[in-house]
Amino acid sequence: QVHLVESGGGLVQPGGSLRLSCSSSGLLSHLNVDWYRQAPGKRREWVAGISSVGDTNYADSVKGRSTISRDNAKNTVYFQMNNLKPEDTAVYNCAIINIGAWGQGTQVAVSS
Repeated sequence: QVHLVESGGGLVQPGGSLRLSCSSSGLLSHLNVDWYRQAPGKRREWVAGISSVGDTNYADSVKGRSTISRDNAKNTVYFQMNNLKPEDTAVYNCAIINIGAWGQGTQVAVSS
């Protein structure tokens, strides 16, 4: 079974940047990986995904200022967020939907 662990969250000022990491205990090269987020009082929202061959997709809310990437040698997927806004405040999770694997989440707080 695969175990996912997110890291890289924290408190950042509006306009700042963060790079979230999703590390896997097992091989990740053949799997699609997605990032989700959930803000207080709202349902979980899909924000980005990357396929096993490197194809990427983004939600409109983060498109143009975010980049999802992967390093298969490190069994890690990254989510770079730039020009952060207060509405980006949420708990961010990575997931491998195909096998039902979710990380524990990392908190992102955007505030002055």
